[in-house]
Amino acid sequence: MLKKDKEKVLDEVWTEERVKSFLELKSVEGLDNDFHTLLTAYQSMRANDFDLFIGFFCQQNRPLNTTNAAGETILSIVKQHRHGKEYAEILKAAGA
Repeated sequence: MLKKDKEKVLDEVWTEERVKSFLELKSVEGLDNDFHTLLTAYQSMRANDFDLFIGFFCQQNRPLNTTNAAGETILSIVKQHRHGKEYAEILKAAGA
């Protein structure tokens, strides 16, 4: 019998410090650091945690409309996802 590598974590607690830690992420070469930070936060956080993160991101005067190499913003990517509506609303409310 094979053992699972990871257990699925449900209702994980995200402290304010953990949310803020995403502001320190460094991107891979060739990808805009702010875009990478936003994308990673979007992919990692629940909507309420993402909302908190976006507040911290904006407090640092970082650009919400930064793009990847294909010219896509985080908002344009989020809008393509079936479960992205709440995230898109958060981004729009913040000025994206």
